[in-house]
This record gives sequence, structure tokens and C-alpha cells, in this order.
Amino acid sequence: MTDKEFEILDLLYFTVPFEELKKELDWNEADIIEELVKLIKKGWVKCLYKVTEEEVEDLSQFKTEYKNYNYLATKEGLFAHNSR
Repeated sequence: MTDKEFEILDLLYFTVPFEELKKELDWNEADIIEELVKLIKKGWVKCLYKVTEEEVEDLSQFKTEYKNYNYLATKEGLFAHNSR
């Protein structure tokens, strides 16, 4: 686990919108997106629709819709975070 992955997972014990992630991390937006994609592919983070809190199944539009989602660490992500 990289330091950046650890920092993101540290914030995702509860559902967090993208704007809050951006504010808390104070990173370049492109870097946050890149790390979220990696974490999603690893199965450590999931995306949720803001209104319904249902998991986003089709992430083909992620690069344009990322601001419209909330993020939450998965069990696997929390385990990896706590195992570091």
C-alpha cells in the first residue's frame, strides 16, 4: 500500500463526497482521481450515488462523473489500511 492509498483510505471509514476528499487531501484533483481509480480496481473503495447511496456498477463514465459520487472504503480496503 502506498502512502497516498493509505491517506485516502484513512478518510473513507464513512461515506465521503469527492469535494470533501479534495479539501481534506489538498492534492491535485488529477492525483486524487488516479488514486481512486487504483483503489476501486483493487476493490478497496466503492463509489456510491449521492442521492440513493446505491453502489455505482458501471464505472465507464467515472472520469467525467467522479464529482457526482460518494466514496467508501470496502471491508478489504479497511483491512488493508489497518494491516499497515
